[in-house]
Amino acid sequence: MNRDDVSPLRAALARGAYSWALRLGAPAYLAKLWQRGRREPLYRQAWGERFGLNLPPVLPGALWLHAVSLGETRAAAALVAALRARQPGLRLVLTHGTATGREAGQALLVPGDQQLWLPFDTPGAVRRFLQHVRPRVGVLMETEIWPNLLHEAQQQGVPMVLANARLSEKSAHQGERLAALMRPAADALQLVLAQTEADASRLRAAGAARVEVCGNLKYDLHPDPGQLQRGHDWRARLNRPVVAAVNTREGEEAALLPRWAALPAPRPLLLLVPRHPQRFDAVAALVRQQGLTLSRRSDWPAGGPGAAETLAEVWLGDSLGEMPLYYGLADLALLGGSFAPLGGHNLIESAACGCPIILGPSTFNFAQAAEGALAAGAAWRVADWAAGLDLVQALLADPPRLAAAATQATGFAGAHRGAADRMAQAILELSFSGPAAR
Repeated sequence: MNRDDVSPLRAALARGAYSWALRLGAPAYLAKLWQRGRREPLYRQAWGERFGLNLPPVLPGALWLHAVSLGETRAAAALVAALRARQPGLRLVLTHGTATGREAGQALLVPGDQQLWLPFDTPGAVRRFLQHVRPRVGVLMETEIWPNLLHEAQQQGVPMVLANARLSEKSAHQGERLAALMRPAADALQLVLAQTEADASRLRAAGAARVEVCGNLKYDLHPDPGQLQRGHDWRARLNRPVVAAVNTREGEEAALLPRWAALPAPRPLLLLVPRHPQRFDAVAALVRQQGLTLSRRSDWPAGGPGAAETLAEVWLGDSLGEMPLYYGLADLALLGGSFAPLGGHNLIESAACGCPIILGPSTFNFAQAAEGALAAGAAWRVADWAAGLDLVQALLADPPRLAAAATQATGFAGAHRGAADRMAQAILELSFSGPAAR
């Protein structure tokens, strides 16, 4: 099937049905934002922006970059730095979909930039947004293909780029079932900058016309050296190893904790870092249900864990923006999202911090990075939590093997850098080589 197989009439009908479904679902969308705002108050702010209303003043001609959540915003940091290095005085409009993304994005702003919510993907909302912002170019991060947004950008002559793009086999198959909606959206992208050749092949098959392979921006992220050293220092105070379970998702902690509690004494210290902050309290309750003693990062004194904290059996990493600290604390890590059929999360950050990692069976979101880390000796794959904990015990009993894997991890991360410069050059050639913005 090629991109010409979807007729304009079929595409218009599909987009119309999609638009009405979103309009009818708007009350449920607002209710969800209000509910999430109980734990993350930022969700209850600037609701008008979600519908292209009450937007603050924005000078036309900025580069608009959308990073939906925390992971995409962290990756965008490397791209933004490369763009500013090549284009001094660059003005940025940064949009997000989640509170964690918006909070992290504040660090990327300089005077003259603006930060907004991405509008809900209804025709009126995206039209108002684009007419107000009038960007020179729009850059969407990773997987953010929104049919109405891309259609309206095409109508208004805004060139759109999908940067750090990835498309798993699972998502590609899902897109095939919605070809009348998704194929025209992909075709509206003027440029796609893919992470891997496999991603590029799937994106071309999905309808993207111009696709270039640039690598993964996450390799260009350098862990905060102060946080990493603080983690090493705090680890040195302990007389037992630390095993981190990072980016864990709902259901994974419930499967891990009984197995952890059944390990023979003396057990390592377990550092749990859930993926989503709204789950911190629920995870804390799961720990206590297993009869394990708990210490939460948010309760620690300014100088870090003291004598009382070191007695706990489980630490809960209930903070944002401190992953280098947690990787610095850990002797090795278990990757959340990979022990459930969720495709895993970013394992590159752990490698950059020199923390070897154990992967579960599901890593389709980071397939090439996972295979590369395994081949480099920076990671291991297991079938389930039971096998993972068996491997944890074997590795902790073999310090030379663990130290060698840590060295391999930093080497693996460093060998794949350069995507940010390649993407910045391609974006600026597309957007700043022509006449001034409208």
